[in-house]
Amino acid sequence: MSFDLSVWALADGATPEDVRAAVQQCRNGRHHERQPDPRCVGFYRALIASYPDQPPGPNTPWAVAPLHKAADHIELNLDPACPDQVLLDIERLAGEHRLMLFDAQDGSVYPPPGVRLPG
Repeated sequence: MSFDLSVWALADGATPEDVRAAVQQCRNGRHHERQPDPRCVGFYRALIASYPDQPPGPNTPWAVAPLHKAADHIELNLDPACPDQVLLDIERLAGEHRLMLFDAQDGSVYPPPGVRLPG
């Protein structure tokens, strides 16, 4: 079993409900045909510089590799035994690239630091 997160490049002002709706579209196999969002590209490049997903090695944090990449998101299926530092790095990089973080275990959505979700 894996610990699943995803990062999302949605429009400014996106709500947790918008993120959950986008997650559901992905799960249903519906992806928008467009150029990859530069925020996702930057996040992915920074992440795999520390934690390569191809080829997956014996010390990889990934339960599934390569990572699922789409124009507006990246899905991260982590090995439950991965070091806490991996999660901290994912959270930091998501913030640096202004991506919303979705926790598939409980449906929580975390905005980038400094962004207030509509309440």
